[in-house]
Amino acid sequence: MKYLRVRHQGAERLGRIAGDSVEFLDGDLFGTPRATGETVPLAGVEWLMPCVPSKMIIIVNNFHAAVQKAGGSVPAEPLFLVRSPTALNWHGQPIPKPLAFDGRVFYEGELGVVIGKVARNLDEAQAADAIFGYTCVNDVSALELVDKDPSFAQWTRAKSFDGFGCFGPVIETDALPADAEVVTTVGGRERQRYPVSDMIIPPVKLVAMISRDMTLLPGDVICCGTSVGVLPMKPGSTVEVTVTGVGTLSNVYAPAD
Repeated sequence: MKYLRVRHQGAERLGRIAGDSVEFLDGDLFGTPRATGETVPLAGVEWLMPCVPSKMIIIVNNFHAAVQKAGGSVPAEPLFLVRSPTALNWHGQPIPKPLAFDGRVFYEGELGVVIGKVARNLDEAQAADAIFGYTCVNDVSALELVDKDPSFAQWTRAKSFDGFGCFGPVIETDALPADAEVVTTVGGRERQRYPVSDMIIPPVKLVAMISRDMTLLPGDVICCGTSVGVLPMKPGSTVEVTVTGVGTLSNVYAPAD
């Protein structure tokens, strides 16, 4: 099932996709939402974030192909940082150009895992039950900032500019296909295509291991890392991230005023 949040007649509404329509729901997305019987056409809806995370966790070096290309070692545990909540962004919204940084800004197409219940110190069976569903992520990054100061790697700053944490448009609660891929296009040109199966630490194990470090809350999003093909975006570029079985996230970087 594909869940989403939209604004309709001035009100924020929870819904699920039914064919070419949105079926509105009452209640908590992570509880037992109830169908209201109201539907509107999907075309033309005003999209919102499909959930409101308390935090977005960013995993790095989590695909074999990318680690091999960089000449690094395969991590034994998740390598991660936490993005500022003010950086969160959603489908159809512009990605602003940073005010305090004039360098290159990179796209990173990724699979996102959405947590559905409080998760703390879980084993893998419990972690599987804590996963509510999956979403598409563009983990936008000012990568040149990371090593700008040799005394401190600025990962948080590089990832936390306003609008850099794009995800959506929906949360898919069905299991991913075994052959699921992440595909990123920039201006209609394919730049990334890689299999989810190449992931070093898969979603269930990520949730279990991270839950032993920090409590995960309903709505939190784990960005599972990206593979090869990351490049800078030009202002005005439309970037689309498609995850098989989930959908397509679309945003424009630094659109003209």
